[in-house]
Amino acid sequence: MVHSPGFLALVGDAKTRVREIDVAQYVLLLKSGEEHVLVDTREDNEWNAGHVTNAVHLSKGIIERDIEAKIPAKDTKLVLYCGGGFRSALVADNLQKMGYTEVWSLDGGWKGLAQRDEIVKTVSP
Repeated sequence: MVHSPGFLALVGDAKTRVREIDVAQYVLLLKSGEEHVLVDTREDNEWNAGHVTNAVHLSKGIIERDIEAKIPAKDTKLVLYCGGGFRSALVADNLQKMGYTEVWSLDGGWKGLAQRDEIVKTVSP
């Protein structure tokens, strides 16, 4: 997908303030058993086409509105993913502004996760 310059600038700015984890690092996190919540920030149609089993779905359009009800503990480790790692960086930036302290954006997103055999995926028919 080709992204507009304005969007890329916005993402680049957010990435100066958020922590990122790549897919290989996320696999290590899974294997370590460290507690975390994997949050899918993609749109409903993307989620319905396939997602990581046990991920929580809070799309970018609603996450700021609904996160405190769904995950009230602001020190919960959150790993956010989208299609490739851009929208999740924007969401991570906003969640940090809301007081969440352990927020990570997954660089590589669903595209990277879907390629890893260690990740259990659910794909709708």
